[in-house]
Amino acid sequence: MWLGALVSNVGTWMEVLALGVFVTEMTGRAEWTGGVAALTYLPSLILSPLGGALADRFDRRVYIAVCALAQALLAGVLAALAFNGRLTVEAVAVISFLNGCVHVVSGPGFTALLAGLVPKEDLHSALTLTSAQFNLGRILGPVVAAWGLAMGGVAWVLLANAVSFGAVLLAVAQVKSEAQVARPATQEGFWSQLSAGVRMARGDAVIWGAMLGLFMVAIFISPFIALVPVFALQVLGAGASAASMLISMQGLGALLASGLVGPLSARWGRERVLDIAMVVMGPVTAMYWLSPTLPVAMGTMFVVGAFYLVLIAGLNTRCQERTPRELQGRVSSLAMLLINVGYSFGVWAQGALADRVGVRPTTAGAAVLFLGVVLMVRLRRARGVAVAST
Repeated sequence: MWLGALVSNVGTWMEVLALGVFVTEMTGRAEWTGGVAALTYLPSLILSPLGGALADRFDRRVYIAVCALAQALLAGVLAALAFNGRLTVEAVAVISFLNGCVHVVSGPGFTALLAGLVPKEDLHSALTLTSAQFNLGRILGPVVAAWGLAMGGVAWVLLANAVSFGAVLLAVAQVKSEAQVARPATQEGFWSQLSAGVRMARGDAVIWGAMLGLFMVAIFISPFIALVPVFALQVLGAGASAASMLISMQGLGALLASGLVGPLSARWGRERVLDIAMVVMGPVTAMYWLSPTLPVAMGTMFVVGAFYLVLIAGLNTRCQERTPRELQGRVSSLAMLLINVGYSFGVWAQGALADRVGVRPTTAGAAVLFLGVVLMVRLRRARGVAVAST
């Protein structure tokens, strides 16, 4: 499953870079680049809870395979339009929205299937390795995409992404033991399943706090992912190769962090490592956006990638490790809902504001706001502990 997802993610990041550069060059506006990226995640508002309930209702292997086929079809349509010279920003927007619909309903099933393949005590390691795989794809995908754009153009890059989903199908076919897959289909009503997931999340203060943390990260920090082409082309005055290098540096930082987070957690404690990442994330992201040159931006992006992995993996682990296995798909879908809705709003808002007041003030200001929220929450928590102790 890890290898299959890696191949698919390489293709996905090839497409992300190619479409980001395409939209930025065609429109010259950060708002359009951010808006198209937001359309991929906007369907979470409606479909994410449904995806979690479906993932807990059906055989997750079949469920993931069907979703992979749908994503391959959509990627193939993009490639066909590009080969025929009919690829437009509007077409990219529509297909990005449809792809977002499939991605939203498939994500909880994939997370829940992984959670069922490892013992509970190894869940944090499994999720960290999954984040590492995602970021390894982020390293390799943009590099291959930059080469593909230079040698063959956007059409060949999009075709490669369509083909990459075959690796997911091959991987799912290797999961054969029924004991390692989700629980069998339940007779519980569909809406009852949804309500059970919500009650589980809202009834556990740790899970709910982790979900709100993911939401704040998505609004203030995560838009750096989609706005890399804007920063490279418009702010640094570079090209697609610079955008590729920045995305790859984020992946390298995350890959390094995936190997260090386990030993650091064993030495200092997982919660302390997560708290440090929460405080540091805002300042290092602001430093990236204020970087004066491409080499400086690459260095700061490396650090951003490392802390971003620690933060996302840590908060996701908090959600999954406290959730019964039969509810993991639904709780995962609620976390994805908050992440994707926050990201959709954040990336569009930062893109729109960047066109009006500048990229650097907007994005660096958002990072500083995130730090302010984190410090405010820590202060309120400290006051609460002090009152309880008296």
